[in-house]
Amino acid sequence: MNWLLVILGAMVGAPLRYLTDRAVQAKHDTAFPWGTFAVNVGGCAVLGLVAGAAAEGAASAHLQLLLGTGFCGALTTYSTFSYETLRLAENRARFYAAANVVGSITAGLGAASLGFALAEAFWG
Repeated sequence: MNWLLVILGAMVGAPLRYLTDRAVQAKHDTAFPWGTFAVNVGGCAVLGLVAGAAAEGAASAHLQLLLGTGFCGALTTYSTFSYETLRLAENRARFYAAANVVGSITAGLGAASLGFALAEAFWG
């Protein structure tokens, strides 16, 4: 049963990642990978919210598997983040590469913290 919840969440998260990435990137005429940045930060916020809800007893283990592991696992993409950062560095866009690393980590941690805090405020 647990694996089915992960699969169901991933079935929504993976296409949403692709569609969101393409839509966001199409609006920016730059080498910076805004689409990947957006899905990763958004996924961090959702995971923070789910983790916070779980900590407050408002999210079951099944919901954590569905949303946290399945949905967020498929929505976010560390491999694409890594590839795009390396590609930027190889193309001598080192400022963008560094900004991608620092910005992604900072915004991702901030989004996860905000999601967790919102869950605590709502269910705490």
